[in-house]
Amino acid sequence: MKVLHVEAGMHLYGGALQVVFLLRGLQARGIDNVLACPAGSAIAQEAAPHARIAALPMKGDADVMLVGRLRRLMRQLRPDLVHLHSRRGSDIWGAVAARLEGVPVVLSRRVDNPEPPWLARLKYRLHDEVVTISDGIRQVLRAEGVPEAKLHCVPSAVDTERYRPDRGALAWFRQTFGVQDDELAIGMVAQLIARKGHATLLDALPAVVAQQPRLKVLLFGQGPLQQELAQRIAADPLLARHVRLPGFRKDLDRVLPCLDVVAHPAFMEGLGVSLLQAAACGVPVVAGRAGGIPEIVRPGLNGELIEPGDAPALARELGKLLGSPELRRAYGQAGRQWVMAHFSIDAMVEGNLAVYSGLLARRRQG
Repeated sequence: MKVLHVEAGMHLYGGALQVVFLLRGLQARGIDNVLACPAGSAIAQEAAPHARIAALPMKGDADVMLVGRLRRLMRQLRPDLVHLHSRRGSDIWGAVAARLEGVPVVLSRRVDNPEPPWLARLKYRLHDEVVTISDGIRQVLRAEGVPEAKLHCVPSAVDTERYRPDRGALAWFRQTFGVQDDELAIGMVAQLIARKGHATLLDALPAVVAQQPRLKVLLFGQGPLQQELAQRIAADPLLARHVRLPGFRKDLDRVLPCLDVVAHPAFMEGLGVSLLQAAACGVPVVAGRAGGIPEIVRPGLNGELIEPGDAPALARELGKLLGSPELRRAYGQAGRQWVMAHFSIDAMVEGNLAVYSGLLARRRQG
């Protein structure tokens, strides 16, 4: 089986990382993978051991010419199917190209933001099958009129060998991020965009600091809100003392086990790869009850959930965990067990492969 994968993202964020996991697993199962992605993208380098790379210009939703570029690539490769992994135009223009070339097409949907039902019915008519990374996303699409038979929930995965409870780098962590030996550390790993809820965390911090004055808060990530967040932090003496913006990190497997709690008060979230990574590292999570997050964070087991935007509730739950090493330890152990049981890479690969096989079998019968 030859599969043409299309990923339009430039950075190795959660979705692109899942594509690398999938390519690696499919290759091990004898699948011939080709990845179409932007030239110079982070995924091009990471995926190269597992797929042939076809670097193409990908300019976003208005890039109608992507149809022609992908059609030429399909004629050259003659893939058995096309798997579209991102939006930024590839979800629509990639599907149009596949339709025009008569190639079956699968779309992975990784976000839970709703679309107008009329648009959803038109858009998803282009795709033979739609893979959602959480049941929350599947429910959104079903409510918008996408046929149930077309929807397949295959959760994202976490590499539990790489992400594991190992605080051996604690001294490095404290020195690198300016965390004193007697300080607790809250981390948030997310793009710096409004829907991730950074503002809610900053709103909650005065109450948290009142309980835990020896505290550092590390906001990992990059994005359009970076300057706005930096200005807010600099303008508030309390935030300036306690909050840091370390930027985007490629070494989260070293960072996450050294955190005491991960906060993720998102308003919208397809699933939350950083939460899977945190749980695999044995770190408890306090997060927003949004999208697929409740499929990872189980209240009373491995973390707590709040209503998005509820800063007092976030402060209360963070304070509860920061004040109890025993509770943090129990939640951390349960979190690792949960992700190992429900979010393995093998299960994700097999789930996608089952979608491929079913689609091609129906095509042959048709």
